[in-house]
Amino acid sequence: MNIPERNPLERTIVVLCSFVLWVTTSVIFVILTANTILRYTGGRGLQWANELPELLFPWLVMAGVVLAAERGAHIATVFLIEVLPPQARRIVVVTGWFVTAGLYAVLSTATYNLLEIVHDEKSPILHVPGSVTYGCVMGGMVMLALLALQAAWRAWRAEPVSALSEGEVQSPHW
Repeated sequence: MNIPERNPLERTIVVLCSFVLWVTTSVIFVILTANTILRYTGGRGLQWANELPELLFPWLVMAGVVLAAERGAHIATVFLIEVLPPQARRIVVVTGWFVTAGLYAVLSTATYNLLEIVHDEKSPILHVPGSVTYGCVMGGMVMLALLALQAAWRAWRAEPVSALSEGEVQSPHW
């Protein structure tokens, strides 16, 4: 798969999501390991040690989803597109990316509208507002919309591919 050079927006998204992924994974691992050791050695664990990983897990998942989308690693069904002539293929792919970006924008807006409602819901021990988790989902949806728009732009500007060679897979992301 030919992956083009990342632009500044893509680089920023990759760095941010990679950072979130590493930090959340590391913190969750350390907390769960320490809590397990404390429970087995002292009979008691940290009260907040179950709650913090629950709060961090959505951040970890959303960062992974965005990184997978940026790399074009999600499942794609392309057999119908492959039978189209190159110009029709371009129109279908670009339209698909615009629809995808639009749907992510709708989800972002809907999540934003929920932030005020869920802000009053606090986690039992740490008292973290529910808007923190919803905010990470909203941020992920915004990044996915931006990546979909970038994919539409690349698909529009790409040279039409008349046929794929045996065994070659072309990701609709690029």
